Amino acid sequence: MFQKIKYRCLSGPELGIPGMTAMVPPDAVGRRVLCGTYYATVRYVGSVPPTAGIWLGVEWDDPQRGKHDGTYEGTQYFKCRHPKGGSFIRPNKANFGVDFLTAVRDRYGFNNEQEDVQHGTEDVTVSGKTVEFVGMDSLAKRQSRLNQLVDISVRERAVSHAGLKEEISGTCANIRYINLSKNLISSWETVTAIASQVQNLETLDISENKMRFPSTSTSVSGVFSKLRILALNKTEITWTEVLLFAPAWPVLEELHVASNNITVLERPDNVLQTLKLLDLSGNQLLDGNQLHLIAHLPRLEQLILSNTGISSIHLPDVGSGCKTKMFPSLKHLAIDNNKISQWSSINELDKLPSLRSLQCKNNPVMDTERNPETLRQLIIAKISQLEVLNKCEILPAERRGAELDYRKIFGNDWLAAGGHWDPQKNKPSEEFLAAHPRYPSLCLEYGAPEEGELKGQQPSTLKSQLLSLTIKCPEKPEQKPVEKKLPESMTVQRVKGLLYRLLKIPGSELKLSYESSKLAGKEVELDNDLKPLQFYSIEDGDCMLVRW
Repeated sequence: MFQKIKYRCLSGPELGIPGMTAMVPPDAVGRRVLCGTYYATVRYVGSVPPTAGIWLGVEWDDPQRGKHDGTYEGTQYFKCRHPKGGSFIRPNKANFGVDFLTAVRDRYGFNNEQEDVQHGTEDVTVSGKTVEFVGMDSLAKRQSRLNQLVDISVRERAVSHAGLKEEISGTCANIRYINLSKNLISSWETVTAIASQVQNLETLDISENKMRFPSTSTSVSGVFSKLRILALNKTEITWTEVLLFAPAWPVLEELHVASNNITVLERPDNVLQTLKLLDLSGNQLLDGNQLHLIAHLPRLEQLILSNTGISSIHLPDVGSGCKTKMFPSLKHLAIDNNKISQWSSINELDKLPSLRSLQCKNNPVMDTERNPETLRQLIIAKISQLEVLNKCEILPAERRGAELDYRKIFGNDWLAAGGHWDPQKNKPSEEFLAAHPRYPSLCLEYGAPEEGELKGQQPSTLKSQLLSLTIKCPEKPEQKPVEKKLPESMTVQRVKGLLYRLLKIPGSELKLSYESSKLAGKEVELDNDLKPLQFYSIEDGDCMLVRW
């Protein structure tokens, strides 16, 4: 695993290019190479008659750069996944990469001792702190600088192998974070060879390295014993391979496996039990039922399912209005950019006992409402414990307004389905309860909608209308109450402007609230100048209170 890589030197005649030589490693087939700025995988090494010399058959990451599928003059030399993804190049055009420490020294300016001496001083960022090194004229000082590095990033530095045995551990003893993304790492064994020399490794990013993964776990015991964060995005790893290597990650808290063409999940029995975050975005899962297989990870708090192609979510272990045992710790869920088209999937999310944050933009179900505010209110009312929706905090007044509106909007549907103000006669149909599982609890909290509220109410719409309000100044009893009719679409800011003209008080100093005629003794603050009155569920006959 830690052997020094030997290269075969090809002469000019072998290459077919006079005066040119190139280094081709003996294990070139399967290796990752860089040709200029383009990445490829070597699929063939050898001659391609009738031309002279040695050729490399490569499969490009960008198939638009290729010319064929590995077939030339009727002979197939290698295979490509894309019919135009392959090319033949001369070995001297291929960069097979460097060892890890060479990349580190290049990245942090430790390779040229003479240059260090000439400059005299140099500022280097070490663990977020700037350290000035003076007169870097000794190997000991250079070694000290490397030993102080804690966070190392060698992204896009053509790293392809670990280098000499124990060289990393003897040079960079304090590394905790390594970013190895988008390099030339072609196998999981290379990752293990590097990590085995980093005793306190906590974070490892090896994304965008197209790697081969062995069919059996080859990790040396204890190599990843302290690893908490692992990123394997765009590495072509399968979920089966994730579970194969997972026993080597005993304390892993974050796993990022985005865009790996994972379509099928398997149950992680006795592995990944410490996981708090799982990123599956960009994988086209076969269906939402795949989620049942990871639903019992005990500590999973954040699940990212953006752009996974799921069209529905179903938590079948309990009925509507109950809390599921699935995803017991899940607080943050991202399901944006999917194919969810039914409100029933949003209803299901209310079953999650710990859910506090949801991202759900760009799903067909979101197109069922033209008004973004109405859409937001519906989602808030359907998921009782939600605190953040699409990265925007849900304030208590917003939740109250959304729930009151929901109760009123669907009141006629409730009556038509068998709902009634008399508890003895209140028997809404199963169909209604399936579509609106939170409606009974909203009626318990706020009371069933009264007949006057529902008169002329159109289901599923928020009508703009004039509100007859009494405006009082409770701290100025000498000020007579004013009766005004205001559009429910009028913002709090505009109301303050109107009151400024009526009361001759600067709008910036006004504090508004209201008392509902149906909720005696409760006062609700109008605390957001940009929100309309309907946002706070103000109704005809309510009293607006003005203070300054």
